[in-house]
Amino acid sequence: MAAAAPPARGGLGGPVAGQGRSGVMAAGRLPPAALTLKQFLRRQQVLQLYRKILRAIREVPAEQDRRYLRDWAREEFKRNKDATEEDAIRMMITQGNMQLQELQRTLKLAKS
Repeated sequence: MAAAAPPARGGLGGPVAGQGRSGVMAAGRLPPAALTLKQFLRRQQVLQLYRKILRAIREVPAEQDRRYLRDWAREEFKRNKDATEEDAIRMMITQGNMQLQELQRTLKLAKS
């Protein structure tokens, strides 16, 4: 028995899920937790910082120190995940970047 081809998105196969017959999503049908563009971009900044921190932590030579730092980073990001005030979020991103730079400097010194 041959596998069926996946349905087309919006074209001949009908509208994409969540869209009306015209294929255009109605303004009132957005998910209730939809982010504004500014919130989306800020979220991307936070996720990028988190990834950079975790990558830097991978360079720490001692397993016990790596584990401690990974747990610390996760806990900090979890603790602040519900922050909504724009100024506070910007301040936390700045502090996170400074801590990342300090970690990178320390690792560079340890290697030399």
